Amino acid sequence: MKTNTIVLIHGLFVNNTSWKEWKTYFEAQGYTVHTPANPGHNGDPRDLKKNFPADLKDVGFDDVVDHLSRFIDTLPEKPIIIGHSFGGLMVQKLIDMGKAVAGVSIDGAPPKNVMAPFSTVKIVWPVVNFFKGNTVFMGSKEWYHKAFFNNYSKEESDKLYETIAAPESRKLARDPLFKSSAKLDLQKPHEPLLFIAGERDHIFAANFSRKIAGAYKDKNSIVDFKEFPGRSHFIAGEKNWEEVAGYVLDWIKKVN
Repeated sequence: MKTNTIVLIHGLFVNNTSWKEWKTYFEAQGYTVHTPANPGHNGDPRDLKKNFPADLKDVGFDDVVDHLSRFIDTLPEKPIIIGHSFGGLMVQKLIDMGKAVAGVSIDGAPPKNVMAPFSTVKIVWPVVNFFKGNTVFMGSKEWYHKAFFNNYSKEESDKLYETIAAPESRKLARDPLFKSSAKLDLQKPHEPLLFIAGERDHIFAANFSRKIAGAYKDKNSIVDFKEFPGRSHFIAGEKNWEEVAGYVLDWIKKVN
């Protein structure tokens, strides 16, 4: 089904403002582009860091799925959905639910039934830390430099932190590990999926993104994979992001 609508879904530790350039890019190509914020994530990251939204700590996986699903239902046509990190898992979930005509998972998180490697657990432990309960996580500048902005100097990373980093719900980060709703049917036919990985991603290594893509088993459904050399988890925002967006655009034209 041909569609002209794109929904960009943000990940954890940032918000929808991180898609600003991508929105402009795809609008210039003639698409109608939406960038909904997850519940508890609205606003300027600079303000959110100073005043954590009161409802953020209680936001969970099902809340975000429901929020995005209801948003998509208001659109005049089924969209193409593009998600980064946790947003990539949302893409997989919404495709599983039949809510989109195609999906792109960029450095995406895994569904419950694909086990994350120790390297992922180690770097996200500060947020999933079970001893902290349902509280708000705000990563340090050092954590963001290690996890997100590792292709930048510490000085450059600290500047990016000011404008991009946002507080996050520990519950939202943890839920996919336990919620049955985060388990997907990887055997059934589905709309086209593209998985994109960054070679220098410190949260979800490229070979792990390849493993997630390989978990889809229906031979008649399209599942494509592309690794970009030298890119970090900040692949959609770092230098030369246009190359990634251009690859996604070409893929969309091919399958839509």
